[in-house]
Amino acid sequence: MSDLEESMKIERIIYTEEQIKAKVQELGTRITNDFKGKELVVICVMRGALYFFSDLTRAIDLPIKIDTIGFSNIPDTTSKTGIVRITKDVDIDITDKHVLVVEDVIRTGLTTAYITQNLEMKKPADITLCTMLLNPDRILMTIPVKYYGFEINDQWVAGYGIDYEEVGRNLPYIAQIPKAKKD
Repeated sequence: MSDLEESMKIERIIYTEEQIKAKVQELGTRITNDFKGKELVVICVMRGALYFFSDLTRAIDLPIKIDTIGFSNIPDTTSKTGIVRITKDVDIDITDKHVLVVEDVIRTGLTTAYITQNLEMKKPADITLCTMLLNPDRILMTIPVKYYGFEINDQWVAGYGIDYEEVGRNLPYIAQIPKAKKD
């Protein structure tokens, strides 16, 4: 076990590197087919989606534009309201363009809904969501999640861009970690 794996206290690997690669290819093919002939802008929700976004955009066989959007949580507010602070907005003009927002994990959908609302003010043709992990049991908002890699439950996870206290993003797989970090 590596130092990183030990520090994360990996309980089990939920999705292997090979499973993730296969799923990303599958999603890339579906997106390619669905957006053929359309002007597509793919937006990465920073930082958790970086690895997924990078692999996914290379699996999309279309001329695409890419951009990023960053946000930070507002302590004691975000988990209840979904209100976040946008720290980096998109730079590309998305007016009348098809927008694909790429997330790492969608649990309640509150934060995703807030980001989507922010993007809707820029008048895109439409906004579609793609996430590596989706927790359908916790979704509180009706949001257009058209593409997702895998479903999860309430377990805590790390890897493939997803962190615990900013650590673990660089694991090549998605693993279950303890709900409370042990000293």
